[in-house]
Amino acid sequence: MGQKKDLTGSEKSKIVRYLAEACSSLKIAKLLKRDHRTIKRFIQNSQQGRKKRVEKPRGKITAHELRKVKRAAAKMPLATSLAIFQSCNITGVPKSTRCAILRDMAKVRKAERRPPLNKTHKLKRQDWAKKYLKTDFSKVLWTDEMRVSLDGPDGWARGWIGKGQRAPVPLRRQQGGGGVLVWAGIIKGELVGPFRVEDGVKLNSQSYCKFLEDTFFKQWYRKKSASFKKNMIFMQDNAPSHASKYSTAWLARKGLKEEKLMTWPPCSPDLNPIENLWSIIKCEIYKEGKQYTSLNSVWEAVVAAARNVDGEQIKTLTESMDGRLLSVLAKKGGYIGR
Repeated sequence: MGQKKDLTGSEKSKIVRYLAEACSSLKIAKLLKRDHRTIKRFIQNSQQGRKKRVEKPRGKITAHELRKVKRAAAKMPLATSLAIFQSCNITGVPKSTRCAILRDMAKVRKAERRPPLNKTHKLKRQDWAKKYLKTDFSKVLWTDEMRVSLDGPDGWARGWIGKGQRAPVPLRRQQGGGGVLVWAGIIKGELVGPFRVEDGVKLNSQSYCKFLEDTFFKQWYRKKSASFKKNMIFMQDNAPSHASKYSTAWLARKGLKEEKLMTWPPCSPDLNPIENLWSIIKCEIYKEGKQYTSLNSVWEAVVAAARNVDGEQIKTLTESMDGRLLSVLAKKGGYIGR
């Protein structure tokens, strides 16, 4: 068989067809009467394909692209630098350059945990602090719910935020979604609960009152003395299931009304000492990246962690209320540190 330098277009097409029919390179060489090495070389080159052109990293962008990046950063709060540049169809810019460009117009921020307080919120927080400034907080039962998941608290997103922009407030679900909903209370140096809300139950006014009846009232409150019940003040936040007319009337029939039911200012988790208890419990159950495989296992971890919180820790939290009220007044209704 004679050896030619190059294969013709027709021969190349035949090779492709023969390969599709599962013919070996040796058989193809015989069919085309070409040297076997020529056929093998063509097949190898076809399989390797052409090398892609490597785009060199760009060290700068145009003024027009810079304006596009600025607009994209404003529209995409908490986005990564890569996502911002991709939305502008700007490629080939290394991360270091992207970040250097964005630093002139934005900054990396985490999403805010708490919504900004408006003037009305601040005034109501100040009025609340003035109203309860002389209260004996050892007689207040501080209550709240907490949701725990299998994988731990959601990490707060980090990303670029344009200068002058606020980081968006993520949706924090107290009710709905996966996990275990836990209710508890603290008074003086005592922990009430924790009690588990039945899986799948959404706390509306009716289910909330039924839950309190089956847990708090039957298992704890009814065992207390008449003098204790006479002096105890019940605190709950303004969740819809708590503050509804139905729940308020139901609690009133239980004797928790007027001065025995604490009013609560809006947007004020920082004023509730039980929020600190939730932090202690979550740090314990999720330490070292602990995860859980079932809702029962995470509930058992909550119960164990709650048992490890001693009375002195709880007393420290409840005794912090005088200082919290003074702080909110000093900050003219603004958030206080927790």
